[in-house]
Amino acid sequence: MSLPQPDRTDGYVDLRSYGAIGDGRTVALVALDGSIDWYPTPDLDSTPAFARLLDAENGGQIELRPVADFTVERSYVEGTNVLATTFTTAAGSVRITDSLNTGVAGRLPWGELARRIEGLDGEVDMRWAVTPGSSFNTASPWVQQSVHGPVLQVQGTTMAVRGLHIGEEQVSDRAVSGRFTTGTGQHHLLALVSTHEEPLPLPDLDTINDGVDRTIANWQDWSREFQYEGRWAQAVERSALALKLLLHSPTGAIAAAATTSLPENVNGGKNWDYRYAWVRDTAYTLHAMIRFGLREEVHAAVSGMLKSVREQGTDLKVFTRLNGSRAEGAEILDMPGWRGIGPVVNGNDAAAQLQMGVFGDLFNIVQMYVDAGHVLDTGTGRYLADLADLACDVWQRKDSGMWELNEERHYTTSKLGCWHALSCASHLADLGQIPGNPERWRAEQARIRDWVDTHCWSEERGSYVWYPGTEQLDASILLHAISGFDRGERMSSTLDALRSELGRGPLLYRFSGAEKEEGTFVACAFWMAAALDCVGRRDEAAALMDELVPLANDVGLYTEMIAEEDSSFLGNFPQGLSHLALITAALTLAEDRSA
Repeated sequence: MSLPQPDRTDGYVDLRSYGAIGDGRTVALVALDGSIDWYPTPDLDSTPAFARLLDAENGGQIELRPVADFTVERSYVEGTNVLATTFTTAAGSVRITDSLNTGVAGRLPWGELARRIEGLDGEVDMRWAVTPGSSFNTASPWVQQSVHGPVLQVQGTTMAVRGLHIGEEQVSDRAVSGRFTTGTGQHHLLALVSTHEEPLPLPDLDTINDGVDRTIANWQDWSREFQYEGRWAQAVERSALALKLLLHSPTGAIAAAATTSLPENVNGGKNWDYRYAWVRDTAYTLHAMIRFGLREEVHAAVSGMLKSVREQGTDLKVFTRLNGSRAEGAEILDMPGWRGIGPVVNGNDAAAQLQMGVFGDLFNIVQMYVDAGHVLDTGTGRYLADLADLACDVWQRKDSGMWELNEERHYTTSKLGCWHALSCASHLADLGQIPGNPERWRAEQARIRDWVDTHCWSEERGSYVWYPGTEQLDASILLHAISGFDRGERMSSTLDALRSELGRGPLLYRFSGAEKEEGTFVACAFWMAAALDCVGRRDEAAALMDELVPLANDVGLYTEMIAEEDSSFLGNFPQGLSHLALITAALTLAEDRSA
């Protein structure tokens, strides 16, 4: 599909404009006009040297594009997270292949961003520039001359431009740029090699160019291990590849999204940092990976998560840093934000909240791991038995709920998180995987069910409500059609109530009143499709999926939210939970319920 040249309003482009590439440690976002506007190094949660996404003037970018006006087509190289973009001008066309290169045995010990340029027909004048930013306005970039050419420095990050047939370098005190012309059959290379607080290797150009082919082969080898042939297969595979981008290979942690501070509301005020590993997202990811037969990622994610939570003891946190350590609170940064919509934040205050759903998420991870044919160690078993005992008591408390709200209440789905945890714990005890008293867990599980049935059901609404004493609704109840808490008439009626009040076409808001402060939540819409199938409304579920899948951008990626007015993207990107929900829905519809 040919797209017009994107409009940069005050230096920013629509969020739909971005494709994502990655190497197992970080992610770079490539705009339709060829500018890389987001590239943290060495890790996804590092302070980025290139953050034009949040600060058009000082954030920094890596530009590569035709000089003349153009139209653009792009797609991922099949089975990969390597992005191929074709620019067409009045004089000719050129293809750029963007890769964050990987090594022979996995990720490279340095950052290697490679941009291969191929002239397709005619002649196209090209311009490029590598302009580091101010690292969230904490440092001033500078260029140092070395015996091997200019080296760019900013806050501990050292970078060098490597180029093949990209014209004469123009070097300023803060950037390196140039121009060249490509013609039919001609090949060029623009690469950026980087390290952080360590020496900088300078691979030769043939090695970097070969690295693009090796990276394509590495991704395609991974994709061949991926097992899914059902309906919406292309969207499911792209979503799995998007999740793989968010997997932090050194620890197995899975980031919620690749960015911070992209707004959920165009009026500002709802900007968060999602470069952390949520227990909830890990649980959903593992469900997908186990179904897809991906063994190594499953074990890495489970072992990394369990190591992290065991270090926390019974003070269970809903998310951690990608290295497994405790997350810090939010720091407000002096930056304008995407299209001037702030605030820009580094960190996340929700780390200190009580969210009881985390009990269900953690036990769900472990049950899936065990049911896939694996065995728990003794220490993990004892720890989980202690957590199950704690869930028997803690469910009676108020918490901040799944949506991390400031006001603590007796949220329905928080209670059901503990219900699901005790269900999983009893199952694990029956298998001999954890010690403890499963009879107590089953008894408390029954009490939670009775409490929810008594206090969280509204005859007037014909629906489960957000919390006792309200008639407001919460779309996270959809997860408990999927979990198996209720797949009967009450849940089916709840789905109708949710679609009536929170639905906008195929999309869905998170809870009553959310339309006043944010966009529709992509994951909720896919959960609705899965829930419809779980209550026996399979035709409706499939029809909803057919409406939702095309709402991705041109390369199959989703943000966290979509505006109901114009389907524009809102929130952090790419958003793991959105892609997880798509996969969950597709897998749910693929299940044989005739047995």
